[in-house]
Amino acid sequence: MKKAVLLFATFFTLSMSHAQEAKKLLNEVSAKVKSYDNIYIDFKWNLSNEKEKVNQETRGDVTLSGNRYVLNMLGATRIFDGSKIYTIVPEDEEVTISKLNPSDDKEITPSKLLTFYEKGYTYKMDIVQNVKGRKIQFVKLIPIDSKAEIKDILLGIDAQTKHIYKLIQTDDNGTKYTLTVNTFKTNEPLSTTLFTFDQAKYEKDGYYINKLN
Repeated sequence: MKKAVLLFATFFTLSMSHAQEAKKLLNEVSAKVKSYDNIYIDFKWNLSNEKEKVNQETRGDVTLSGNRYVLNMLGATRIFDGSKIYTIVPEDEEVTISKLNPSDDKEITPSKLLTFYEKGYTYKMDIVQNVKGRKIQFVKLIPIDSKAEIKDILLGIDAQTKHIYKLIQTDDNGTKYTLTVNTFKTNEPLSTTLFTFDQAKYEKDGYYINKLN
């Protein structure tokens, strides 16, 4: 009985220690991200589900400044100016305008990509990988909400720069989303109109403007 109690106490202590290490690392990442005026990320994105035999891969890029962003992915551009989201699809010559939905708070949107883990998750240290000489420390995050569709998230962090290198999200249905950072640039000179949607320009070009709300 004493051995069982001792083993439990040791396990509990180690678990708490790993959680504290993970929290310290995530706090360092968060502080680093918030110290930048803007961030540019070029990334590779993969969606896979072995059961459904689905495997899709594409590339994209996103520029972030505060909660504003411009995302280019899958042939479309999405602009968030801090209030409204503008989704521009050149192939369809259409722009969809919508307001930020508060109910989407739990989703990992571009503006929360580098800070989403600050609330709603428990975490612990996971494996360490060597990627071209870089030490990537993974932290495993598990949603506190038992009804969440997300099973877990693995966040790979460059131990030296404290930048996020990889994000692997696994849903309850077995679908896995993997985002791998190819380029991470900070404090780049940005156009003053980068996060501004020019509706008149698109109307002149013959785009259909679809306002959802």
